[in-house]
Amino acid sequence: MSDSHTAGGAGTGMPGGKLELTPGRLAIVFALAAILGVLEVGALDYAYDHLGVPHRYFFAVLFAAWFGSMINLPLFTLPPPETTEAGEEAKPTVVAINAGGAIVPTLLSLWVIGQQADPTPALLSIAIVAGVTYLIATPVKGVGIAMPMLIPPLAAAGAALVLAPATPAAAAYAGGTLGALIGADLLNLPRIRSLGAPVVSIGGAGTFDGVFLTGLIAVLLAVA
Repeated sequence: MSDSHTAGGAGTGMPGGKLELTPGRLAIVFALAAILGVLEVGALDYAYDHLGVPHRYFFAVLFAAWFGSMINLPLFTLPPPETTEAGEEAKPTVVAINAGGAIVPTLLSLWVIGQQADPTPALLSIAIVAGVTYLIATPVKGVGIAMPMLIPPLAAAGAALVLAPATPAAAAYAGGTLGALIGADLLNLPRIRSLGAPVVSIGGAGTFDGVFLTGLIAVLLAVA
């Protein structure tokens, strides 16, 4: 990777290692992007269908999540850590909540739980995923709390299949969203102060893992 000029030149046969963007190559790129987009929307529609979300609200929820992902609402500010490494300036940490990654999936989770005749499997799934994510969440200095993206949906899907094998979608989504928010984000707020991160976003895809996609991936894994 460090010698990209030589590798690129050998791979493309172009002077200087630059890839020429011909109309044919651009058409292929756009076609692949369109196919991936259709597959992604189809997968999300499949997940929402199992959650019981009416099709007329499907794109409204997607738009709310997409648009909300660009909005971080500040909640409060944590004071700077009492001790820092030599030469470092202690700075406060702003704790915000991401509209698309936390608020939208939380509201959808509460709606899904409310539709269940017995909410116990969903609530137990939330508790299990919260415990798992809390144990594996890792503090990263200057960043916040980091966690492998696939662990929460795998834990949520597994818990849902055990607790509600006949109808696992609701327990999977609630566990993947609220479980990840509680275990990775909320329970780790006391640890953030010592990390020196300027801003942490609950439910954001930067300092925290994306919660919106976590819930949907959990549903897809549970109903596949």
